[in-house]
Amino acid sequence: MTDKIQFNHVSKVFTIRDSNERKNGIKEFTAINNVHFSVKVGEFLTLVGPSGCGKSTLLDLLGGLTKPTSGQILIDGKPIKGPGLDRGIVFQQYALFPWKTAMGNIEFGLEAKEIPKKERTEIARHFLALVGLSGFENRYPHELSGGMKQRIAIARSLAYEPDVLLMDEPFAALDAQTRETLQTELLRIWEKTKKTIIFITHGIDEAVYLGERIAVMTSRPGTIKQMIQNPIHSRNLDEDIRSTPGFAQARHQIWDLLREEVHQSQAFERKNETA
Repeated sequence: MTDKIQFNHVSKVFTIRDSNERKNGIKEFTAINNVHFSVKVGEFLTLVGPSGCGKSTLLDLLGGLTKPTSGQILIDGKPIKGPGLDRGIVFQQYALFPWKTAMGNIEFGLEAKEIPKKERTEIARHFLALVGLSGFENRYPHELSGGMKQRIAIARSLAYEPDVLLMDEPFAALDAQTRETLQTELLRIWEKTKKTIIFITHGIDEAVYLGERIAVMTSRPGTIKQMIQNPIHSRNLDEDIRSTPGFAQARHQIWDLLREEVHQSQAFERKNETA
């Protein structure tokens, strides 16, 4: 399989205010450092790391919302120059338009592609069905549960047919039962569409359940500590994957890699609090 996404020695440095300086001092803050990896076409990659390790910065770079300080990010061999309809983004907060119905929210990206109204409606209905919300076309966001809103956000990102789906902890705000249900739904959707997906999470269990490969990040400044090939070969969604030996093995391996990084991240935060 060919590479869809390539991170070539990417670093991102921000200039921030130095709270230890009396007169508007500034200092440099390195969010991610020398990130180097690739993602295959149609691959589902999960990315897990301690709080503040630069996971969201990495996704912002992929989305074209900010530019690397050094290095290069390629999609299909071409450098990212800014946001584009080849990438769909799903955030933790649903980011739905409250004045638009479920259909209206899904059709939003299709309007940007100047797709005729009749065709937009057909596409939106298809993706509503794909996320299991047929019959909710005319509901407004305030009439939907958190899980339903996130399904609409996923449908909206899929509807304009992006090549890549970027997901920034999309299920973090949901209760445990809804989160597990949507994880299974997302795998079902991925198997149908075969989109290339990068999914950021704090949860080790979520990373193992979803990812074909799991990228483990170091504490700040974030870089890739290790890439793990998921030992779970079966994607039978009727099977209780979380109870299998392979799941336990992968979970234990990732926690061993993360334990030291989490401690370092916590120490950094305590140091900043007392500074």
